[in-house]
Amino acid sequence: MKDKYDKTELFETMPVPRAVMKLCIPAIMGTLVMVLYSIADTYFVGMTGDPIQNAAVTLAGPVLMAFNAVNNLFGVGTSSMMSRGLGRKDFETVAKSSAFGFYGALSFAIFFAVGYTLFQPFFLNLLGATESTLIPTKEYLFWTCTLGAIPAIMNVTLSHLVRSEGSALIASIGAMSGCVLNMILDPFFILPQFFGMGVVGAGLATFIGNCAACLVFAIFLIVKRRQTIVCVDPRKFGFQKEIVMGIFAVGIPACIQNLLNVTGMTIQNNFASGYGSDIVASMGIAGKISVISFYVAMAIGQGVMPIIGYNYGAKNTQRMKDVLKFTIKVDFVFLAVTTFIYMTFAPQLVRMFLDNDVIVDYGKVFLRCMSSAIPFLCMDFLAIGIFQACGFGKYALFFAFLRKIILEIPALIILNKLIPIYGIGFSQTVAEIGMCIASVFLIKHIFKKMI
Repeated sequence: MKDKYDKTELFETMPVPRAVMKLCIPAIMGTLVMVLYSIADTYFVGMTGDPIQNAAVTLAGPVLMAFNAVNNLFGVGTSSMMSRGLGRKDFETVAKSSAFGFYGALSFAIFFAVGYTLFQPFFLNLLGATESTLIPTKEYLFWTCTLGAIPAIMNVTLSHLVRSEGSALIASIGAMSGCVLNMILDPFFILPQFFGMGVVGAGLATFIGNCAACLVFAIFLIVKRRQTIVCVDPRKFGFQKEIVMGIFAVGIPACIQNLLNVTGMTIQNNFASGYGSDIVASMGIAGKISVISFYVAMAIGQGVMPIIGYNYGAKNTQRMKDVLKFTIKVDFVFLAVTTFIYMTFAPQLVRMFLDNDVIVDYGKVFLRCMSSAIPFLCMDFLAIGIFQACGFGKYALFFAFLRKIILEIPALIILNKLIPIYGIGFSQTVAEIGMCIASVFLIKHIFKKMI
């Protein structure tokens, strides 16, 4: 087993700045490419000049976000279990956890695809699709959900499993390969000067890209089967109580958090739909731009999970603290810079996606509203990463309900009445301020408890 376990230096003795960067830079790169790929659909569909097709991509967003519920349940939960097992040198638990996470994610992906397809009219109505947006939304989701749920879920889950052993670069390359292919295919499938498939082409490109990413991970697992601790051997799959409970203790809160995010986005889209397709399109474009910062903050939190989980399992509290302090500094600087860029160049950024004066006028305000939440993310997602890495499911669950149920959704309803249209964009800021304050208190509590 020693030949499989060659990353002790990274977790135990490597200088903290170097170790954090080695884990986080590939995670950030992979995330940025994934964000660009999600933006690519909006960008190239926007080049058709049809706000209705852009609105369809926005309305389909909650379904694609719901995939992350499965990724979080089995990907994040299993990754945490594997990292803590590595810290204890318990390789049998690592192998069984990996197999359970892989086959669990595959089963749920199949269920997701079948469930959406059987109850499609119900889901389309729930998403806020109107008479004008129903057909393009349905066509986009055929490729991204009915056929695309399995490759979309499995490539992200595999990325989590590979990252848990410290192979952040491989995890990012796998995820990026599909995203890059998607971005290459998008203009050919979407734009009228090529195949002219519009929003249908966007869905098809996404499907092909996710399939390609799964193929890359499959090749990696075959070639590195004697070196990697990621195990997909069906003989290791089982329902051992300690492993299932350990994975679900982290995975279920992460899953609930994502489902609540989907609920919040669905409510937000329904509010926006009441103002017309122009508002849905402009809010969707602003959201696609601002989400870059959110995903990078999340990538940093997930990037340091392996080293946090390993040192928690090894009971090395001081190294955990050093990692945390350095990561906060790097995270805050990045978020401050991106906030300034969004606030300053909001009109230009929105116009890049749709050269429509009405959309730009609404979109620039939405982008500035959403950007006001960004500086507070440095504590929020990092705290979640610590909870998940250490197996503190109850804290992660508390954060999930705090963000959406207690803060964001009530703020969305109240602000929409107080500030029609634009109040929708400020609801996230209210939530992130509260989350930042709660993060500071809970992180201090965790370290006091460990000492």
